[in-house]
Amino acid sequence: MPSARASAATVTRIERASGDLASEAMSRVEATLPWFRAMSADDRSWITLVAQAGIGAFVAWSRRPDAARAITAEVFGSAPRELARVVTLQQTVELVRTTIEVVEEHSAELAEPGDEAPLREAVLVFAREVAFAAAEVYAQAAEIRGAWDARLEALLADALMRGDVGDDDLSRAAALGWSRAPHVFAIAGSPPDVTAATVVDALRRAARHAGLDVVSGVHGHELVSIVGGTLTDRSDPVSAAAPMVAQFGVGPVVVGPVVDDLTAAARSVAAARAGLRAAPGWPDAPRPVSADDLLPERALDGDANARQALVDRIYRPLAEAGGGLLETAAAVLEQSASLEAAARALFVHANTVRYRLRRIAEVSGLVPTEPRDAFTLRVALTVGRLDQSNNPPL
Repeated sequence: MPSARASAATVTRIERASGDLASEAMSRVEATLPWFRAMSADDRSWITLVAQAGIGAFVAWSRRPDAARAITAEVFGSAPRELARVVTLQQTVELVRTTIEVVEEHSAELAEPGDEAPLREAVLVFAREVAFAAAEVYAQAAEIRGAWDARLEALLADALMRGDVGDDDLSRAAALGWSRAPHVFAIAGSPPDVTAATVVDALRRAARHAGLDVVSGVHGHELVSIVGGTLTDRSDPVSAAAPMVAQFGVGPVVVGPVVDDLTAAARSVAAARAGLRAAPGWPDAPRPVSADDLLPERALDGDANARQALVDRIYRPLAEAGGGLLETAAAVLEQSASLEAAARALFVHANTVRYRLRRIAEVSGLVPTEPRDAFTLRVALTVGRLDQSNNPPL
């Protein structure tokens, strides 16, 4: 309980002077606080109401100091959310300090003779109580905003995973601080053994530290993040995802391809999730791993998009390049990467096989003599042949 208490006569004098004190306090706020002058008229009106309420609350508190918490909370009771939106907590402290300074400076003329010291002490105690009230208001506002943001993020993450992104979802993204980044990609993995809110907050902090935007959601046994930013290398989202990998649980973490904006994010999400399902087929895969590097496993797992990508990116380019590249790739694979054996099977010189291998690498990006590339190439040739068999040219 506060020990300071001004006499009833002093409180009456303060009450009579409260209008002048509030006016002088606001004049000083306007003269000494640049952030107040930069505000709109509507926003300044909120601050003026708070300052006036502060003087009135001091009078009421002086009459009943034992009810300090209930009375000082009334200082912000008119519009706590608006106050938290308009000014920061630090600015609120500056406002309270300036207002209290005005009351302190007039304490000698406001106090009854012999009541100066109790009045000054009462002002200091009241200022402390107001500071507590301000902290409570901002804590409540932050809690409400945090709960609202979490709901918005969950709704947005669900829409992005379904591929059903409309104007409302883009508005939700803007409300969450999404900066319309030119490069967007998804990350999928298992969630850690913490609450969904905890991991989503951790991902947001990691993304902010890396200069990235992020929207995350936990869906069953999957944790999916949609990340936005400006990448140095658009073709390498795995490097950009690296700072966030530690927030995922044990097991593989798969990074989807880069797309241009949130409206196309579902494509990256689908690839990342398909890669996550197929990742057990490649136990030695790096963490994180690109969804494109898991194309053969995804195709074997029944992912139609992966099958089509293998045909479009590997089988068809090799077939259209001609020069025996497709036949040479198949021969090298069948002969266990032996160039001499492949040359005999093709009835060509070994140097011809070497030349064609270089061309295969140029066209497909794969080296048939490398084990991982050979596996990808073998699956691509298989699905390509099946595609050609099922869809013969007219």
